Amino acid sequence: MNWILLIIAGLFEVAFAACLGKAKETTGNEMISWYAGFLICLTISMYLLVKVTQQLPIGTAYAVWTGIGAVGTVLVGIFVFKEPASFWRVFFLFTLIASIIGLKFVSN
Repeated sequence: MNWILLIIAGLFEVAFAACLGKAKETTGNEMISWYAGFLICLTISMYLLVKVTQQLPIGTAYAVWTGIGAVGTVLVGIFVFKEPASFWRVFFLFTLIASIIGLKFVSN
């Protein structure tokens, strides 16, 4: 169950990064709404991270959480914000995914 919560926490990290990107593109009330979404997602992500670190090793949990956030944020950047998907970017994205999976398998 802790690993599922950790994945959800990582997805909320992606969401708060996406909210920051959208807030940057907007003005007025829409910008305020995106910043509100950022704060909500940040709070949920941090709460879940704290909760899972009570059972999982902090080094592993934090690395997986940031890895999910990094991978997800790059994918959001490519698909939502039209950032480039160069060979090297995709290559290192896959090595990051492999590292996250590896940490899961070698952790208790």
